[in-house]
Amino acid sequence: MSKPLGVAVIGAGMAGKSHAAGYRVASSLFAPTLPEIKLVSIGDVNAEFGQAAARRFGYERHDADWRAIAEADDIDVVSVVIANSLHREVVEGLLDAGKHVLCEKPLSDSIADAEAMLTAARAAEERGVLARIGYTYLRSPAIAAIRKLIDDGTLGRPLHFSSRYWTDYSCSPHAPMSWRYKGAPGSGALADLGSHTTYISEFLCGKTRAVSGGQFHTAIEKRPLPLGAVMGHDHSAVSDVFEQVENDDYAAYAAEFEHCKGSLEVSRIAAGHPNSLTFEIFCENGAARYDQDRPAEFGLYLNQGPYAQNGYRQVLIGPELPYVANGMAMDAPGVGYNHNDSFAYQSRAFLEEVAGLSAEESLPRCATFEDGLRSMNILDAVARSAAAGGSRIEL
Repeated sequence: MSKPLGVAVIGAGMAGKSHAAGYRVASSLFAPTLPEIKLVSIGDVNAEFGQAAARRFGYERHDADWRAIAEADDIDVVSVVIANSLHREVVEGLLDAGKHVLCEKPLSDSIADAEAMLTAARAAEERGVLARIGYTYLRSPAIAAIRKLIDDGTLGRPLHFSSRYWTDYSCSPHAPMSWRYKGAPGSGALADLGSHTTYISEFLCGKTRAVSGGQFHTAIEKRPLPLGAVMGHDHSAVSDVFEQVENDDYAAYAAEFEHCKGSLEVSRIAAGHPNSLTFEIFCENGAARYDQDRPAEFGLYLNQGPYAQNGYRQVLIGPELPYVANGMAMDAPGVGYNHNDSFAYQSRAFLEEVAGLSAEESLPRCATFEDGLRSMNILDAVARSAAAGGSRIEL
């Protein structure tokens, strides 16, 4: 039997806990072909957060410094789930230490750092060390099923794509200042939310060839400093000292894809929408729509029968769709699926590749750093379009 794989997660915030939980259940999904998975460390500079996450998810210890994880002999696999501006130093250090790295999106907060990370990833891969990026929504059974319906001709060639990702974590002017509100235009809602919609759009519509109509808006220009440490999007106690918000609360752009054209919109100030990712794709033979508020289903419209009797139908997630059969404890039709499951599928896919399982017997591979840089180049093109009054920018 293969030697155990030791796992660590750097970052004990909202997404970090999702990675920690994903590794915890990964071995219980699908065929039991993984080696033993040892949950070793949660890394976080905030000892309270790190220790609490380690206890909650069954990790052996908490490390306050990522370098301790890089130097640890009992750790093989590390998820990096920290502020975007910190990714490069940590990822490069881990790869140099021979750790397999799964990095959260976006890859970094600048094209230069992302390019350097890609160079480090290519050098590491020559030594057999993997660097991958988590595109979690591609693990959605519904989104994977829609892609399959396009590929097998049921829906046929895409004609028009429309998406929006509305959230409300920043709709209150009293939400505390954090790293999310610092950085150049495009590093706000566009980087946080648009980094998801760009890879989903390319998954369904082909490569992005050009963008236009880029626009940003900062609706809340100053935010109060928190009185203590803040986790994720928590609204903690704040002081009466305010700092300037540097990036975008709202962003939108039009895209020209390989197979069609479309529009994409993101917002972190959409009151009443805690996590509303929706899209609709219109094709030669019909259409499909997805709503993250109802992740265990999707809508399907096929051009069949009299128009007056036709319409969208509800398709429930079940074992006939990707990821569900043996990927859920109870995989019967109608039992349900939610976004937390996708982190387990993502962790499983990364561990399968690290363990050397063939692509044929594994889940679809995680995205590469090349994919991560491509996504950042799209977002950068949107920022350049916005700076130029909405001009068309080719990729």
